[in-house]
Amino acid sequence: MPSTRSAALIAAITAVMLLLTLDAASESSAAPSPSADSVKALRKQADQAKNELSQATKAWEARKKQLNASEDKLKSTLADLGTADAELNKIREPLAQLAASAYKEPGVMGIPAVIGGNDPDRALAAATDLTMLTNDQKALIDKANRLQRQREQLAASAQELQSNNAVEEAKLQQQMNSLKQRAGRITAQLTAALKKLDPSTRLQMSCQRSLVAEARKFPNGLIPARYLCPLPQPGRELRPDAALAFYKLNAAYKAHFGTQMCLTDSYRPLAEQQRIYANRPGMAAVPGHSNHGWGTAVDLCGGVQSQGSAQFNWLQANSKTYDFFHPAWAYSSPFEPWHWEYTKENTPDSSD
Repeated sequence: MPSTRSAALIAAITAVMLLLTLDAASESSAAPSPSADSVKALRKQADQAKNELSQATKAWEARKKQLNASEDKLKSTLADLGTADAELNKIREPLAQLAASAYKEPGVMGIPAVIGGNDPDRALAAATDLTMLTNDQKALIDKANRLQRQREQLAASAQELQSNNAVEEAKLQQQMNSLKQRAGRITAQLTAALKKLDPSTRLQMSCQRSLVAEARKFPNGLIPARYLCPLPQPGRELRPDAALAFYKLNAAYKAHFGTQMCLTDSYRPLAEQQRIYANRPGMAAVPGHSNHGWGTAVDLCGGVQSQGSAQFNWLQANSKTYDFFHPAWAYSSPFEPWHWEYTKENTPDSSD
């Protein structure tokens, strides 16, 4: 099967998941936000659709391998058939000569006159020659019959393989069409529902906690974007578990101060760590050791950067409720009131 078919299926899955990351511009401000229960139900539906499509993709690939194996068997069978045809072609001329001889002299195999008349010695020699000739002819005919039967069997096998492969291919195509239609329906449903969600809820739905295990496999500062979750402030990201905790912290902060938290930094790629360290040696973590590089730290603004401010004091009193805290080193070495970390993934030897 062409590889474009499985690629199309993967594209359908990707399209479904991309809908979960629609930006705030697609929000319908006039529509009321769905209830918490409906959001959970929608998320469950999206996850189920993703899993079903993923499983279908694996099944599709497995059936493709089976079909390819059947196609290989068909090629082998056709090759054997070609060999049988070649063998038959080799003996077609001897068979034709034998048939012509039998036609011209139908009694050649059994007329006593052929074996020497009344001369006993000549008759014995002729009988011996005739026996050898008969055996050779019989062997030739037996070989022709055997090759003909083999050819017929191979031809039947090839026809059956071709028929089965055609049926299997049609089934695979039907399955593909069905999956595309299902993906289209789910896409339409999700599009309509997502337009009704507020940006904060939409972010939470787009953030997959299951990606944390994959994110941990990458070195500090080299985590691919697909394993990070966007924060309310454009261009800022954290690892999924830290992001989900930050969403809740941000919601509580907004409820208290009437505005979202202000960020100056979050996940920090290795190249950015190197640039900052070069500009501020001794004031920033050694590249490859920053909690920012794990996607578990944020630098805040909007008042939080000033120790003793209302914003700083509120965070100091409430952040741990939402799994964030201000590390002890940030009070003095170096003094960074703006730096906060995700408590469940703190690296003691890390600073900024």
